[in-house]
Amino acid sequence: MTAYWTVLAAAIVISMAGQTLLKSGAGAADFVAQLLDWHTILGLGLYGGSAMLYIVALRRIPMSVALPCTAISYVAAALIGHFAFAEPIGMMHAGALGLITVGVIMLALA
Repeated sequence: MTAYWTVLAAAIVISMAGQTLLKSGAGAADFVAQLLDWHTILGLGLYGGSAMLYIVALRRIPMSVALPCTAISYVAAALIGHFAFAEPIGMMHAGALGLITVGVIMLALA
């Protein structure tokens, strides 16, 4: 069972890498240029690979547990946005991220 949790964690990490690349490709001059940017293309590839890993994880982890655990990506996205793209995190935002983190931990331990 631990291998499937590792695969789920890898799916989440790879998904976040893909999301980060999609964000970095968003600086293109127009939508077509953004679609053809290597950041976007690689980001979409990683996102698809992440979905494949998620499918493997679902073989042994109930969807009612696996999908909510992916909510930790919201926390990762906020941190990446803050540190890589200088997006602000206010007190309310930080509190909400803390609640998500606690919820995911409780769910994973249940």
